[in-house]
Amino acid sequence: MEKILRAAIERGASDLHIKAGDVFRARIHGELVPMTKQLLTPEQTREVAMRLIPNERDRNNIDRITDYDCAWGVPGLGRFRVNILKQRGSFMIVLRIIPVEIPKFDELGLPKVLPDISSLPRGLVLVTGVTGSGKTTTQAAMINYINQNFKRHVITLENPIEYLHRDINCSITQREVGTDTSSFQTGLRAALREDPDVILIGEMRDTETIDTAIKATETGHLVISTLHTPDAATTISRTISVFPPEEQEMLRVRLAESLAAVISQRLLPKADESGRVLAAEVMVVTGAIRDCILMPEKFAEIRQLMEEGRSQYGMQTFDQHLMDLVKAGEVDYEIAKNAASNPADFELRMKTLGDDQLVQELI
Repeated sequence: MEKILRAAIERGASDLHIKAGDVFRARIHGELVPMTKQLLTPEQTREVAMRLIPNERDRNNIDRITDYDCAWGVPGLGRFRVNILKQRGSFMIVLRIIPVEIPKFDELGLPKVLPDISSLPRGLVLVTGVTGSGKTTTQAAMINYINQNFKRHVITLENPIEYLHRDINCSITQREVGTDTSSFQTGLRAALREDPDVILIGEMRDTETIDTAIKATETGHLVISTLHTPDAATTISRTISVFPPEEQEMLRVRLAESLAAVISQRLLPKADESGRVLAAEVMVVTGAIRDCILMPEKFAEIRQLMEEGRSQYGMQTFDQHLMDLVKAGEVDYEIAKNAASNPADFELRMKTLGDDQLVQELI
């Protein structure tokens, strides 16, 4: 298996799928590619699962497992986020490959405003996007930047721990849900008593976690977390809608005061088919955007404020970044158009900006 993993990593894979009745498959540049020819038996898949489970108690109860998360590492090869599940009565395993070195902002293609956002002394910063869009890697890059440039206590709550951070200028406490603390809620409540400066929450899944995260920002902490939302505006509305109707008005006020920034991400295939490139939307909460959060009737103005705030605040919409990627030849026009928030508007804007000839060439 380690030979297959090494071969997958060398080919730029992000995930490996191991399933009874199927071959090893790796997700390379967004597509699942067979890595072997021989089909795995249920016994072989169970044996692999046994090897990946870190503690003896869970290994002894392996046949009761239906969904299981953990991390696994091989010296000289790397670390992997592991999900073990049952399907058709047998095991399937999905391994997410975690790079050994934590990448920097420019290596990931993130906007230049990310160092400023990571330097904030307090506030709520949300990294959003669909599964597999690189949210965890962006969070790790933010923590790494803080670790390199500040003297702070950083507490992370993860399930499982993926990137390992060394103490450089910061003291970094990494807690794994299920091993070091019973739940995100319990770990987050405890973190407020552990003298943190920065708290990273792997995911805000419920109202209690969101409420406690906002409380942490209200008491002067920088909180970084993720949501599975497609863009900045949807992130705000989705966060508010999670709460009961009678609590939403107060939550709107608290969110307007605590939210500092939203970074939304999508991964697109490169024009030369050599991999994938990041398209990012960034919203920095200014006074004008704060008013839009407070007043639902002004909510639709957020996108325009983001577009207009690019030079002054470092904000950008997906469509603005997609235009840059097309002009730079990094993403095909049709791919960018289909990924745009409003494809028809995207095409019109490129033409309006004097790129009519470029659009015709790309089409």
